[in-house]
Amino acid sequence: MGQWLYRNVVEPGKLPLLLALASFVLTFLTTRLITRLIRAGKGPFGNVEAGGVHIHHVVPGVVLTVVGGFGAVASYGRSLGSGVFAVVFGVGAGLVLDEFALILHLDDVYWSEAGRESVEVVVLTAALVGLVLAGFAPLGVDDLTQEELQNRGTVIVSVVANFVFALVALSKGKLRLAVFGVIIPLIALIGAVRLARPGSPWARRFYRRRPRARARASLRADRHDRRWTGPRRTFQNWIGGKPDPEITRAPGPR
Repeated sequence: MGQWLYRNVVEPGKLPLLLALASFVLTFLTTRLITRLIRAGKGPFGNVEAGGVHIHHVVPGVVLTVVGGFGAVASYGRSLGSGVFAVVFGVGAGLVLDEFALILHLDDVYWSEAGRESVEVVVLTAALVGLVLAGFAPLGVDDLTQEELQNRGTVIVSVVANFVFALVALSKGKLRLAVFGVIIPLIALIGAVRLARPGSPWARRFYRRRPRARARASLRADRHDRRWTGPRRTFQNWIGGKPDPEITRAPGPR
């Protein structure tokens, strides 16, 4: 166990990535704790304003991400400098992705239902970086033997096939399987062979004249959503806080 940790996590080549991931996760959790305290009116914290403008934490996050990214490139090969800038980059990325939904919608949706997208992106990012840190190589070429790695044709075929599987899974509306499939080939293959979700590009193209396939896809998607939506929302609420209830306004006079 100790040798595995040293080889896959603590060795100098992966130490900056470990520091970036740790600072990324810690920054996100700390930021969510502070924003929840501000929302509840507790603690010494408050919103930052300048000239009547609310300064979202994505602003310093962008600055830290730029500084950390360019600093890591400039200090390449220097263990101390790479580690320091990795931490700076991780902190900046945590601040930016915590308000990913705000950037996506160009609106302050932090505590709305749409704000859940920030939590989902952060969890997805942390999981992918963790897989890379554990030794999984993108496009699934990590499971090849040394002889296969020397054969460029085998590597190219493996990369292209896995990339195609990931694209098929994405076209079927299976975003998570497609993203994780870039790292783990088997996941991309599972997403590629399963039925597409209703409304996905694959379903619109290939299920248009297949009513049975459309019905099976709708039934499977409904079962999946009923099974996993509740636990996923509970997990997101536990990490990021429960969104504000949406207010339904009555239509005004015409």
